[in-house]
Amino acid sequence: MNLDEIIYSLKNLKKRKRRSGLTVLSILIGIMAVFALVSFGLGIQNYVDTLADQAGRDKLFIQAKSIGAPGTDSNFFITKEDIDFVGRIKGVKESSGMYFKAGETGFKKEKRYNFVIGLDVSKINFLEEAFTVKVIKGRQLKKGDVDKAVLGYNYQLDDKLFQKALSLGDKITINGEQFEIVGFYKEVGNPQDDSHVYITNAGMERLYPSIKDTFGYAIVQADRGVNPEELADKIEEKLRKHKGQEEGKENFYVQSLTDLLKTFSIVIDVINGVLVLIALISLVVASVNIMNTMYTAVLERTKEIGIMKSIGAKNSDIFIVFVFESGILGLAGGAIGVVMGYIVAKTGGSIAASAGYSLLKPIFPWYLTAGCLMFAFLIGSFSGLLPAYRASKLKPVDALRYE
Repeated sequence: MNLDEIIYSLKNLKKRKRRSGLTVLSILIGIMAVFALVSFGLGIQNYVDTLADQAGRDKLFIQAKSIGAPGTDSNFFITKEDIDFVGRIKGVKESSGMYFKAGETGFKKEKRYNFVIGLDVSKINFLEEAFTVKVIKGRQLKKGDVDKAVLGYNYQLDDKLFQKALSLGDKITINGEQFEIVGFYKEVGNPQDDSHVYITNAGMERLYPSIKDTFGYAIVQADRGVNPEELADKIEEKLRKHKGQEEGKENFYVQSLTDLLKTFSIVIDVINGVLVLIALISLVVASVNIMNTMYTAVLERTKEIGIMKSIGAKNSDIFIVFVFESGILGLAGGAIGVVMGYIVAKTGGSIAASAGYSLLKPIFPWYLTAGCLMFAFLIGSFSGLLPAYRASKLKPVDALRYE
């Protein structure tokens, strides 16, 4: 296109402000939805990747084949002997059993029910890395802390778990037994994990005497250079034989962190795909609206097209003018949609964070903005192809006689 054609197209769009505005509105809604949804999807994927990098992709988990949180199936447990056996398997660097039970947490007259996790203080660094948590206030648990506890992030907030935020040195009860708060963990990003109570294994055995040396699940670390997926299969086979269970009938499974996060990512991708598909439907409606607008423009400007052709305009010139106009409508809708999508995503992220879901944090890479703008322009341009083709094929004589 030359400059004159560009100016001519823009003047025609400006002349029909109301119609152009309504057309732009129809496409901005779809682009806004796509931009916001994809930004959340990218944010969650970024969270998963960060989690994998922090925890280390060399971690594996031994859990019960059951429904519910790890360690809550009373029919499955892994003994200290099993943990020691797994620790001797070639390729295993570290292994630790985990106590994991539901418990009643009390502060003054308030009661809450959350999960209580027992930590082996001799392997505290390994477990911190696996859980991707660090103490941000106070200190970590240590040997001899039978009546001490480290709490999840949300206990520090008013009206989140208890009416009043808890502080270092406060006394809480777990199943009626008193514990002193010695630390708080950093925020994980979801209310469940941020409401856990962490005590030592000795503290867990004090609360639940019957569970001594029978763990709910186990965490394993692969040695350097060992493929975690292959090690998971190896551990499952050897532990099955060690426990005397038949293949396919074992009451446990071994899963690498990579596989666990991959499953999570697939679920998130499916959900995002469905949501984006719904948003794309609005873009289909918008493209029909643009096509209708351009057909109307062709009818209104039939005589004008005849004049342009009579003074030397080619079919290709007419075609490009109308395609450009429809593309500009799409681009304008896309630009406003991106801005609105950013506002919606930011607001949604803030609301999610205030509700305890800071993992739902949208991100806005440059390629998301560029992709949405390009997509909007292409939607507009393709929607204008048929009207533009019709306009370009008008005969000058017939066009000049059109009333």
